[in-house]
Amino acid sequence: MTRISFLGAADTVTGSKYLVETGNARILVDCGLFQGVKALRERNWSAPPVDPARLDAIVLTHAHIDHTGYLPRLCNDGFRGRVYCTTGTQDLLRILLPDSGHLQEEAARHAGKHGYSRHRPALPLYTEEDARACLRLVEAIEFARDFEPAPGISARFSRAGHILGSACLGLRTATETIAFSGDVGRPEDPIMRPPDALPLADYVVVESTYGDRRHPQEAVPDALGRLVRETAERGGTIVVPAFAVGRAQHLLHLLAELRRENRIPALPVFLDSPMAINASDIFCRHKDDHRLSEVQCHAMCELASYTRTADESKAIDRRSGPMIVISASGMATGGRILHHLRRFLPDPRNAVLLVGFQAAGTRGRSLHDGADELKIHGQYVKVRARVVQVQGLSAHADYAELLEWLRKSGVSPRRAFVTHGEPAAADALRRRLRDQLGWNALVPADGSMWTLD
Repeated sequence: MTRISFLGAADTVTGSKYLVETGNARILVDCGLFQGVKALRERNWSAPPVDPARLDAIVLTHAHIDHTGYLPRLCNDGFRGRVYCTTGTQDLLRILLPDSGHLQEEAARHAGKHGYSRHRPALPLYTEEDARACLRLVEAIEFARDFEPAPGISARFSRAGHILGSACLGLRTATETIAFSGDVGRPEDPIMRPPDALPLADYVVVESTYGDRRHPQEAVPDALGRLVRETAERGGTIVVPAFAVGRAQHLLHLLAELRRENRIPALPVFLDSPMAINASDIFCRHKDDHRLSEVQCHAMCELASYTRTADESKAIDRRSGPMIVISASGMATGGRILHHLRRFLPDPRNAVLLVGFQAAGTRGRSLHDGADELKIHGQYVKVRARVVQVQGLSAHADYAELLEWLRKSGVSPRRAFVTHGEPAAADALRRRLRDQLGWNALVPADGSMWTLD
């Protein structure tokens, strides 16, 4: 008998955690941090939803913090097993998890200094040192290689095409097979290779980030080039909250191509994220995961001025446009982007470019929804800059792309669990799976447990 419990990414797109239990083993698929609205963020501080000491292993689909960022906390609370992921994910974890710990410490320091934390003293969820310590548990596994994360459970990774190292996961127990989609990339992404077929399985857990939406058909380079030209003509600055892994590299590649074709002026471009800088270097080393040639990788990396230190970052805010500033985090939940937003949001000559999904409760979502002010570091900042979202820059397949991928994979499960989506998106994909593929699909409730029979 196998059971699966949904401990995150149910009714939301963050905090991915799926507990798989057999009579002999317990493994956690993904170990994500909750982000967005306060009620979700506070769950990161609650007691772990599963006894860490009783877990045999953790298997990660990819490196994004909403799938991995709870790992240091779980280790602090007693997890001592192995953490399995692809080689690309392992390389990214070496920069993402310590950076997450650093941001937790910085946020705690800032809250303590300015008195907007209810806790005295303000403490981080975990530290950079905690994050580095948990990396010792990580073991890399190549794509398409069978491994045994726990007694009686066989596993295999296949490419998901979402970011570097991202994987779908197939699990085989003594009685059934389960496939986890992870986050699924797009079939025609300009930098990532397309996802491989989802493994055949009795049960499927599938993401639904864009389960109720199609991406616009407009060519992304056209939309991006137009925004750059119009903002430059106003003498403005384009500020981009970018996911350090994936979207930052995608954006740099597109800007490099537009400049090569003389479709945008040669504006100064700043990549103001040490994590994104390091991720770009890792990206170019993992040639099997992406479509770019050596020449294109070089052009992408040479386009921007890299600002690694805090002083270099602050110097950007003393400049005036036209220029382009790319910084993390992608939903403006923390990091250096907050200082740039505080500096550039009040000026109508400037623009903010949103390049990925913005979860409910994040500053990015507030900007997307038309907020006229934004709370940053305890103070409200007027939003007078133009806010533009280019949906085609997303790293997630839309519902039509997901359905076509699943159809071509030839999967016909006994049951599908639709997760990693806001309620409307998850339910929309559930109905499409039922109506178009004939699947027995449901949206599991947060905290629910299902026996697979």
